[in-house]
Amino acid sequence: MFSFTRWWGIVLKEFLQLKRDRITFGMVIGIPIIQIVLFGYAINTDPKHLPTAVVMGDHSEFTRSYVAAMKSSGYFDLVAIMPDEETARAALARGEVQFVVSFPADFTRRLLRGERPALLVEADATDPAATGAALASVRELASSVARKDLTGALAPLAGGGLAPFEVRVHKLYNPEGIAQQNIVPGLMGVILTMTMVMMTGLAMTRERERGTMENLLAMPAQPLEVMTGKIVPYIFIGLVQASIILLAALYLFSVPFAGSAVALYAVSLLFIAANLTVGITISSIAQNQLQAMQLTFFFFLPTMLLSGFMFPFRGMPVWAQWIGNALPSTHFMRLVRGILLKGNDWGELWPNIWPLMVFTVVMMTVAMIFYRKTLD
Repeated sequence: MFSFTRWWGIVLKEFLQLKRDRITFGMVIGIPIIQIVLFGYAINTDPKHLPTAVVMGDHSEFTRSYVAAMKSSGYFDLVAIMPDEETARAALARGEVQFVVSFPADFTRRLLRGERPALLVEADATDPAATGAALASVRELASSVARKDLTGALAPLAGGGLAPFEVRVHKLYNPEGIAQQNIVPGLMGVILTMTMVMMTGLAMTRERERGTMENLLAMPAQPLEVMTGKIVPYIFIGLVQASIILLAALYLFSVPFAGSAVALYAVSLLFIAANLTVGITISSIAQNQLQAMQLTFFFFLPTMLLSGFMFPFRGMPVWAQWIGNALPSTHFMRLVRGILLKGNDWGELWPNIWPLMVFTVVMMTVAMIFYRKTLD
């Protein structure tokens, strides 16, 4: 018959195990808090204050008014005045700015003649969600600037159904705003993160639970030798996965490949190594495979939400961008999109390569600190 006493004893035993398992208890409390904070504060599908550069070919009251109107809209933050369009285009390729606004040298003269001159707004459209709302506002600003500045004797220039000057928008790198061209390259980072961290996260704990850790500890091997020896086989697995994803991107989703295959595989190799060091660190800290899986999920959640894969990166608050920039996936997604869509070279890739190198060295150091040479 059912015994309440035995049942209550089992319940107490489970509570005691949860109390002793601090990682599980931390997941129970931490995951809801992280999700509430991230979704409530960090996630923003209408990003504002996007970095904008200006090429001032013409300095006049009208050009300054248009730039001021862009800043007042809340979508644009003027971060640099570029000397020419070539320098501005390079800043776009490196991801330093989201928009470049170029005024031709004869803009004001043609405006006062009623010739309806054009200014150029170039956008880094690799992520269509980050630029859509901002670009929708730039043409409306032309009419508001005309009503404000073209008064008195210049009032006839502001009349009619058209604005007195034209705003031409060029969406670079993804002109048609195809979502797959942004999502599919990002999927390479997500899939590699999930598989590499999970597989190596179970490496050490599997040795302990199978009872083979004693043999490993008895070997005259240094911690660095053990860890790198466990990592190397998974590097080849990661490269195979990267190749499969790349072929799918090219032939199933027609993602353009504007850059170098050598550069793509080089940064993929570095990113795989970074994630494997995360997994081996988790494996060194965790006591069992359950804890390893919990820590893997704990790392994977911010990677999905704060790397710019699901939501525009620049739409997040500054504190969330700091966290995102500490994650290897954030830099890898920029690298992959830069190579595939922009055709970036090594100079333009370097600002996102060195953080991956630093992250790999730091995580390997942490793993060696937590590596246990005994079973107790």
